[in-house]
Amino acid sequence: MENFKVIMFSVITLLVLLLVGYWAVATMEPGSTHVDKQKQKELEQTNEELTKEVEKLKSELRLLQPAEEPNQVIPKEEIPKPVINPKYQTLINDLQKLVDDNVFMKEKSRGTRVGTLQTFLNIYNNTSKRVDNDYGKGTKTDIINFQKAVGLTADGEAGPSTFKKMIEWLKKQT
Repeated sequence: MENFKVIMFSVITLLVLLLVGYWAVATMEPGSTHVDKQKQKELEQTNEELTKEVEKLKSELRLLQPAEEPNQVIPKEEIPKPVINPKYQTLINDLQKLVDDNVFMKEKSRGTRVGTLQTFLNIYNNTSKRVDNDYGKGTKTDIINFQKAVGLTADGEAGPSTFKKMIEWLKKQT
């Protein structure tokens, strides 16, 4: 009976040591990860401090600027340009590239350029159709509907004039 107690105690002790060892190995992280986490915390704190400082400086700047006179003429160079929604800027750039490259697409066209059209059409129609980079019947129908809406010849083929209208439409979405 004494031997049984010693054996059981040894087995339990060994199991506890194995569990602690497994836990230690499983929760271990490389030194670079720890350093990266510390740097991230420091950068987040610095960012927070800088954001507060920017807000403080903006409010001080507002106090220093003279109030605008009611009938003051603003020179053309100082008129602010409309702000384009930054989430559409990449799409606008892609569409502009299609205009610059004088690209024409029609049913059965394929490739990432078709995906650019499909992405626009999803935004325009407020849908989430699959962007499959394939100019099929659905894409053609959506292009025809867009062309009709913006006063273009509704032939279902996309060329520079259609792309320009798409860019104009996106720029109005602020």
